[in-house]
Amino acid sequence: MIALPPSVDNVKPVSEIGTIEIDQALLGSCTNGRIEDFRIAAEILQNKKVKKNVRALVIPASQEIYLRAMKEGLLDIFVKAGALVCNPNCGPCYGGHLGLMAAGEACVSSSNRNFIGRMGSPKADIYLASPATVAASAITGTITDPRILEV
Repeated sequence: MIALPPSVDNVKPVSEIGTIEIDQALLGSCTNGRIEDFRIAAEILQNKKVKKNVRALVIPASQEIYLRAMKEGLLDIFVKAGALVCNPNCGPCYGGHLGLMAAGEACVSSSNRNFIGRMGSPKADIYLASPATVAASAITGTITDPRILEV
C-alpha cells in the first residue's frame, strides 16, 4: 500500500484541533532547519523547559546554520530548555536518525513531510506545524498555539 500525503482537507489552524498530547517535538530538518525558524523557536523557549517526557529535537539544515545558531546563542537556549541539538542531517522525517516514532506516539514537527510510516511506525501520528507551534508544544506537552504562551 502506498502512503499518500495528507490532503488540504486535513489542514486546520492549531486553535481548532483540540488537545493532542505529544511525545516528540521536532524542530528543523534538512529542508526546514532555517536560522529564522531557530530564532523564532529560541524566543519562545528562552528561560522555559521542555515538558517532562517530551523528546525535543533540533536539527539544523546545514553546518553553516548550525554554526550561525551557535554563534547567536540559539543552541545554548535549546540545550538549557532540555532539547537535544543534533548534527545537520535529514533526520527523523525520513526515518534514519534519532527520534523514530513508536506505535501510538505523536510528534509535532516543522519538517516538510508526514507520510505514514516515514518517521517510524505507521501507527504513529505526525502533525506538521510552524516552528513557533513546535516550540510552544514542547513546553506544554500538547499541540499548542504559541500565541497563548507568555514569551
